[in-house]
Amino acid sequence: MLYLVRHGRTSHNKEGRLQGRLDPDLDEIGHRQAAAIAEVVGDVDAVISSSLQRARQTAAYFNDDPVIDDRWIEIAYGEYEGVPVGEVPPEVWQAWRTNAEFRTLGGESFGDLDRRVRSACVDLIERIGDEDVVVVSHVSPIKAAVAWSLDVTMDIMFHCHLSQASLCRIDVGRFGPLLHSFNEQARLD
Repeated sequence: MLYLVRHGRTSHNKEGRLQGRLDPDLDEIGHRQAAAIAEVVGDVDAVISSSLQRARQTAAYFNDDPVIDDRWIEIAYGEYEGVPVGEVPPEVWQAWRTNAEFRTLGGESFGDLDRRVRSACVDLIERIGDEDVVVVSHVSPIKAAVAWSLDVTMDIMFHCHLSQASLCRIDVGRFGPLLHSFNEQARLD
């Protein structure tokens, strides 16, 4: 089974800011979320993480020595990193939604993100047939992996919500990847 885990909350998440490649730590709630989702998943054979601190801190609740694979790093929002979501111009949101190759100044396109994540998923497909693998990543790469498992385009990106420290499960069936769950959340006590 492939367990896709979105990192726990950061101050930027709390403030509603685009993070992209910015590298804030988990906040107190983010640490609690990470511990709770790790408990839901339990023991696994391998842990892979984006190199960003918030992902590595979340991964540490599964294993203190995750493999770093930056194909799972968050999309680069370029000039909009750190900007409150509500202050991103509507035409930029529209371009992201309708043109997979659109990129802002210093940013990455969703098409580029999709290609690198699909590559990472293909590299894991045989492994997840026999092992339980956790990948700790970010909202956009996880949605790209879900699109891969469903054999659809990134058009689903803006039509589904993925919470902090949430879990998606993908297995490999007779006909390829199979999405078992989306946006599972652990209960915080």
